Amino acid sequence: MDHRLNAYGQPIGLPVDLPLPRPLPPQTDLTGRTVTLTALTPDHAPALYNAMTDPAGWTYLGADEPWTDEADARRWAEAKAASKDPLFYTLMVAGTPQGFLSLLRINPEAASIEVGYIHYAPALKGTAAATEAQFLLMQHVFDDLGYRRHEWKCDALNAPSRKAADRLGFTYEGTFRQALIYKGRNRDTAWFSIIDSEWPALKARFTRWLSQENFHPDGRQRKRLQDA
Repeated sequence: MDHRLNAYGQPIGLPVDLPLPRPLPPQTDLTGRTVTLTALTPDHAPALYNAMTDPAGWTYLGADEPWTDEADARRWAEAKAASKDPLFYTLMVAGTPQGFLSLLRINPEAASIEVGYIHYAPALKGTAAATEAQFLLMQHVFDDLGYRRHEWKCDALNAPSRKAADRLGFTYEGTFRQALIYKGRNRDTAWFSIIDSEWPALKARFTRWLSQENFHPDGRQRKRLQDA
C-alpha cells in the first residue's frame, strides 16, 4: 500500500487533492446503446409489476417483499421515488421498464458511493442491457461526479450477486460477519469495490464489450466481458 511518513516517522496515507465534497448525483437520464436509466416514478409501477415475474428475485432485497398487486407496486414506487438516498433509477429497454437499481450510501465528503437495490426482470438477465446499466452508473460516478470509490455489497450467501460483482470488475474486500438483521434472519455482508485508478482500464473493457460488433444478430456475445 502506498504511503508516506509524517514528522514522527509514522506511515500515513498519501494526500488527496480532489476537491471535496463531491457533488450529489443529479437524477438525470443516462442513455446507452441498449438501455436508458431514468428517475423512478410511480407511473413505472404497472410495467414493473408485469415484468417482475420471479418472486425469488426479492429474497436478498432488504426488507422489501414481492408485490402482491399493481396497487402494491405503486405504493412501493411512490415511496422509493421520493427517496434521495437510495436514489432510484428505472431501467428502460425500448421504452419499457424492465427493472430498477439505485445509488445509495452517498458520501460526498469521502467521494464514495454504492450501487444497490438491484432487481432486473427475468427477461433482462444475461442481456447486454443488464451489463450496460451498470456501466452507465459507473461512468456517471467516476467521469461525471468525480468519485473515488464505487461500492457493491450483498448478502454473503447471494452467490449470483457475488458472481456479478466479480464479472463487472469489482474487487472483493472481505465479509462483515453478522452485519445486519433483515427479514428476521442474519446477514453476513460481502464487500466489493472499484476505485478511480482502476476505472480507465475497466471503462475501456466495457466499451469494447458493449460495441455492436461484439454481438451476433440474435444478441449473443462474441467475447465475454472478462476477455474483451
